[in-house]
Amino acid sequence: MTADGTAARRHPTLTIGLPVYNGERYLREAMDALLAQTYSDFELIISDNASTDTTEDICRAYARKDARVRYIRQPTNVGAVPNHNLLVREARGRYFKWASHDDLYAPELLERCVQLLERHPEAVLAHCWDAVIDDTGRVVREDPYVLDTASPDPAARLRSLLRTPGGNDFYGVVRTDVLRRVGGHRTYYNADRTFVATLLMQGTFRQVPQVLYFRRDHRGRATRAGSARDRAAVLDPRRANRLRYPMPYMYTEYVLGFFVAIAKGRLSLRDRVRCSLEVLRWLAQVARSGPVWSVEHELDAT
Repeated sequence: MTADGTAARRHPTLTIGLPVYNGERYLREAMDALLAQTYSDFELIISDNASTDTTEDICRAYARKDARVRYIRQPTNVGAVPNHNLLVREARGRYFKWASHDDLYAPELLERCVQLLERHPEAVLAHCWDAVIDDTGRVVREDPYVLDTASPDPAARLRSLLRTPGGNDFYGVVRTDVLRRVGGHRTYYNADRTFVATLLMQGTFRQVPQVLYFRRDHRGRATRAGSARDRAAVLDPRRANRLRYPMPYMYTEYVLGFFVAIAKGRLSLRDRVRCSLEVLRWLAQVARSGPVWSVEHELDAT
């Protein structure tokens, strides 16, 4: 009981954080899919990044209908990354999942992911296989998950992330204490990839071997924002400043992000050295075959 004699509200097991900016076209579909999950012990926190369309009206209507929904509105556009990071600070659940306003989710997605984390205490993240859908929701491609993120060897996990395309683990269910321990997402180009690497250095990932997550491909996605600088500016408007953030500087931040991930990892000295060597070998390969910024963004333009 609280001091005034009322019952204290129990914290939910899971927090879903949904950042959004001008998401009126697909927002209702995404929220309906989340609120219809077979696992219901969650709160859904929406952070509206100063939308100028009907996003605010939609969110407030859902918050009135469902007590699990909490709506926050930013007074100005703070950029996609600060809008994502705010949601982790607001979370009350011991598990956390970022959700995108334009994607779709099978009803059992949350239940299956929470079950994996409960069964595997050594794992820091659980997710599932995914498919790409078009603007109508039709599946246009299914990509099998081939990353070796469940390996007990941290060097093997990092090697897989560096050298194997695919995976949308940024949108998995993560232990909230781990998210807070590693710090927020950064704003340089491809920082989502180094953020996932940081989580991988904390522990293993587990995958539900079934397509339960549907990524929508449409013109508003961050991957279609234009140049590398344009994409970085979506993450944080300050990155549009060419003098303060020249592209070579941001590319360097990206590479150094992997070493920061290793430094933050719960690793032995031997494993730190092995993981650092994996990054150096990857850099040598990239120097021979292509740029280090070729990996596609996972973070959506919200």
